[in-house]
Amino acid sequence: MIKTREQLIKAYIDFFKGKNHKEIPNSSLIPEHDPTVLFTTAGMHPLVPFLLGQKHPLGKRLVNVQKCIRTSDIDEVGDEFHLTFFEMLGNWSLGDYWKKEAIEFSLEFLTKILKIPKQELEVTCFKGDKDAPKDEESEKIWKSLGIKKIKFLPKSENWWGPAGLTGLCGPDTEMFYKGFEIWNDVFMQYNKISEGKFEPLKQKNADTGMGVERTLAILTEKKSVYETPCFLPLIKEIEKISKRKYEENKKAMRIIADHIKAATFISAENISPSNIEQGYVLRKLIRRAIRYGKTLMMQNNFTKRLVEITIEIYKKDYPLLEKNKEFITKEIENEETRFRQTLASGLRYFNNILKNSKKEISGKDAFLLYQSYGFPIEMTQELAKENNLKVDIFKFKEEQKKHQELSRTSTQGKFKSGLADSSLATTRLHTATHLLNQALRQVLKNPDIHQKGSNITAERLRFDFNFDRKLTQEEIKAVEDLVNKKISENLPVIKKEMSLEQAKNLGIQGIFEHKYGEKVFVYIINDFSKEICAGPHVSNTKELGKFKIIKEESVAQGVRRIKAILTD
Repeated sequence: MIKTREQLIKAYIDFFKGKNHKEIPNSSLIPEHDPTVLFTTAGMHPLVPFLLGQKHPLGKRLVNVQKCIRTSDIDEVGDEFHLTFFEMLGNWSLGDYWKKEAIEFSLEFLTKILKIPKQELEVTCFKGDKDAPKDEESEKIWKSLGIKKIKFLPKSENWWGPAGLTGLCGPDTEMFYKGFEIWNDVFMQYNKISEGKFEPLKQKNADTGMGVERTLAILTEKKSVYETPCFLPLIKEIEKISKRKYEENKKAMRIIADHIKAATFISAENISPSNIEQGYVLRKLIRRAIRYGKTLMMQNNFTKRLVEITIEIYKKDYPLLEKNKEFITKEIENEETRFRQTLASGLRYFNNILKNSKKEISGKDAFLLYQSYGFPIEMTQELAKENNLKVDIFKFKEEQKKHQELSRTSTQGKFKSGLADSSLATTRLHTATHLLNQALRQVLKNPDIHQKGSNITAERLRFDFNFDRKLTQEEIKAVEDLVNKKISENLPVIKKEMSLEQAKNLGIQGIFEHKYGEKVFVYIINDFSKEICAGPHVSNTKELGKFKIIKEESVAQGVRRIKAILTD
């Protein structure tokens, strides 16, 4: 009987290894070569180049468990199943098996390994529309396997992707047990292009996903993911610190546990709270947790203990947590201290509102307290009640909706390029990051410099690296000159496949604190740059043009950022 996350993960990986799948490494939460998202949001995310047709060094059948961050449902966190950080089990066919085998594997694992009665399973399939036909193929397969409860649903329910406006997508078939979704098989057979058309892919991929926490809750008959071993130690500690019961404060305690866990994992990637990109998300999570901690009267610096418990739960599978424990704790504690000062300012603002309010606090003021000072609406209502006032909730929700619409619109601008942009412009810039990486090591005379993050659009590259001070203008020019020198030498960019051990022995650059598979791709630019990478790259440096650094700045403690362009 499966009762723990470790048992579930092992059972899943072992099952698919028995079906000739190779286990692949768990990737960083910060996408290495994808400019379209801030975090790894699904197990398929690191596999995009291979889903598009590039050969994977471990073959066509893959399996793993991937740590993920999703912030799109942050307002839903606090219910039974929504999470910000979660682990996703996945198996993939890269142009190998298709719907029949994928569905058969799913049913076998659910019924034979997880011991779920076949007659209690329900499935859904894509009902079809103007872009793609009804998925009768999946229905036929399920029926042949003895599944009788089958529903057809529209694209909003049974279609995956693309992640942006363009990219990989296709119909999916979802499995339900006791009314809850337990697994999803996605059949990537289309590429949505900019004209809004859906082109059939040459390589059809099966991509499946099963959430560890959700599945564990269902298997152990818990009412929510927060009552599984993934969260119970955190919930019990929150009860202890707050001296309140979980049953009476579920929403607040769930949000605190979820957000501090997610913040711990994001901080482990050397991300600090800030007002931009990953740092902004991290700041929002920490502050939201502290806001709810305030409603439970939790003492100062309660985050430290929750960080320690999170690390204890996951350190065996994610050594990076233990390794960066001091950094994680310091960053989250500092943010808690800063925000508690902001909360004090908010209380002063609230007292000013009281002086001018007779019967009601306006929705605009309530939203300002929420947005600028971090007051949850429940806190504002509680404070208002103590002063015999009401809160205009209707107007508050109107202001909130207006803000969310603005946020959604601005976010679309960032992600509009789709999940994987393999254009010539981004390929050239991606190759240039290899030259930049090595140039930084040589100019700064520091062989330990390595990539901490990369974001590439068709217009510019952004490269984060570990270094503890600002670069001088002379150093920036020297880096530029060295990159341009290598470009002018017309050096071939050669791709080789080798074992991880060979790569280490040859001194190939790679972030070895993250696990790799048994085989890796290495890109070699003469005797200048040698890095483990998944691509894409140009074939010769002469294709790059002229390299120009446009900005150098700090993004976190010990992490610098360079933005650069290529011109013809």
